[in-house]
Formats: sequence, C-alpha cells, structure tokens
Amino acid sequence: MVAPPGARNPQAVLFACGFNSVRSPMAESLLKQMFPHALYVKSAGVRKGELDPFAVAVMAELGQDISGHKPMTFAELEDWEGLNFDLIITLSPEAHHKALELTHTVAADVEYWPTPDPTTLEGSREQKLGAYREVCDGLMMRIRRRFAKAGAANE
Repeated sequence: MVAPPGARNPQAVLFACGFNSVRSPMAESLLKQMFPHALYVKSAGVRKGELDPFAVAVMAELGQDISGHKPMTFAELEDWEGLNFDLIITLSPEAHHKALELTHTVAADVEYWPTPDPTTLEGSREQKLGAYREVCDGLMMRIRRRFAKAGAANE
C-alpha cells in the first residue's frame, strides 16, 4: 500500500479501529518508534474497549511497551485534545465510516487499510499470538511504505 497519488506528508496521524484495543494502538506504537520526532501520532476507537493482552505481548516481542495505553474513543479524543489530524488511517470498516463522517467538519485525509481483527481467531495461545503477529507485521509493512518519505524528509 503506497500513499495515494498526490497524498501529502502528514504532520499529525490518527489510527482508528473499532475499540482502540489491538490494531490502532499497535499501529500508533509502530509509527512512533519508526519516526519518533517526525510526526504526532495518536489512536482512537469508535467504541471504548480494553487493551488486549495479546497485543501487549506481541508488541513486547518487538521491544515496544504499550501496556500503559488507555483505549480512547473518537469523542474522548476530541474532548481531550481535539481532532487536529491531517491524516486519519482507518483499520476497520466501522472506523472508516466514522472517520468519513468526521471529515465533514475536520479537514483531514482518510486512508482505509483493511486489517483483520485477530480477536476473532479461536485456537491455542500460540495460534492466537500468531494471528496478532501477522496483524502487527502487516501494519509495520504498510507504515514503512506509507511514511518512508516523511521519515526521510524529517531526518
């Protein structure tokens, strides 16, 4: 997934999914680690969730600690600090619809990165962790491709 033609390099990025408990906090952490000073990054969900322990475990394997992440909804984020993002990356259909609604009043580009929800997988602990690792790997690949120019421009 390369940035859409004509996509600008954002200054502030919001990752969004259904509950802000797995995919969006993973993506937030990955982008922050890749470009710690280049971009402002946050994440939110359509509804309030609880941070998923499998997401914490998979990110810890990469040396990233998301255990302190507090899941937040779009509304809470807006109340807390406003929705001053120039790019919203949605990871679920529900979040994509919410982001498109917001762009009626917020000047932000929206990109949809369909990302599987690993919480739906049944199986052993190792099988579940494998699904979370796949999601994490997919997000990392997309983030590298999408933000390579932003990192180079700000180094």
